[in-house]
Amino acid sequence: MKRRIAVVLALCGAAASVQAQSDQTRSSHGQPNLELRGFGSFHVGGREIAITGRPVREMLLTPGGAPTRVDPNGVYVVEQMYVQYLVPARRRGAVPLLLWHGGGLTGVAYETTPDGRPGWLDYFVRRGWDTYVSDAVERGRAGFPPPGVFDGDPVFVPKNRPFEAFRIGQGPGSYDEDPAKRRQLPGSQFPMEGYDALLRQQAPRWTTTDDAILRAYLAEIDRVCPCVVLFHSQAGQFGFKAAQLRPDKVRALVAVEPSGFGEPGRAAALKDIPTLVLYGDNIEQDARWPVIRGNGLRWVETQNAAGGRAEVIQLPALGIRGNSHLMMMDRNNAQVAGVIADWLRDKGLVQDE
Repeated sequence: MKRRIAVVLALCGAAASVQAQSDQTRSSHGQPNLELRGFGSFHVGGREIAITGRPVREMLLTPGGAPTRVDPNGVYVVEQMYVQYLVPARRRGAVPLLLWHGGGLTGVAYETTPDGRPGWLDYFVRRGWDTYVSDAVERGRAGFPPPGVFDGDPVFVPKNRPFEAFRIGQGPGSYDEDPAKRRQLPGSQFPMEGYDALLRQQAPRWTTTDDAILRAYLAEIDRVCPCVVLFHSQAGQFGFKAAQLRPDKVRALVAVEPSGFGEPGRAAALKDIPTLVLYGDNIEQDARWPVIRGNGLRWVETQNAAGGRAEVIQLPALGIRGNSHLMMMDRNNAQVAGVIADWLRDKGLVQDE
């Protein structure tokens, strides 16, 4: 039997304080406390591998403990994905909403913003969406495999990279270790007081794990959907390809500045799936971003030529300016989420109040 519980989400993340509260009590952000009918997590996907021929060692696993014989040979489960969900007491989204993060990030990107404000997870749960946020294969709580399972070396993100590459700063050379000398884009919506917190949530990524990541996302869809999938940046390829492989289970796609896309030869598989492709501001100030956006616009043409229903919203055209590549963290993240929420409503995916 499901019980309604009130959940005080001080950070709208894993650190949630759960207690009985009246609807009049307000959170630290001045909003009513979330009332949920459930929350939890699970892992999906993965495969087994066998490791043989490695030496057995005796190790001290804990200072002051007893030596332990460690045999690395055996069968392991690898390439699984972590999923956390929050489901509101009053459901208004017609289907669950899946949030997929970009490269070098984890599901934290949708939780609390780097400067401590509610993120898109909080926004959509408060508006009645059963919301699932994941850490993809090789990120965060998905865990890591033994050495040698992933080909190649992981890619790490230096401190200057997000500032210069994600349209927070004025391009290459705009970052400085002295915060007073950093050249942020005029009118930027990114909260610079949270920049160090953004750096702490960066995660290593591999360039050889795409197939494993897609398999795990398909496993999530098979378990949770029908659903809406919202994806960011690197996850573009996974969102479009997963929908091509599971068109009967995806009700809509929301692509936030995608850097990857689906299979052009299978574009017709998306013809019945409404698709929104969303772009922020200052695209032209960086040599990379016009190319990335151009690829996205060509994908939209490909999808629509195959009978699709893809739309593009460029936020400056709506008078919404200053958004970086990390618009889910920007100061106006709730305004941007509202654009998405209105689009989903227009597609008939929000139940009447």
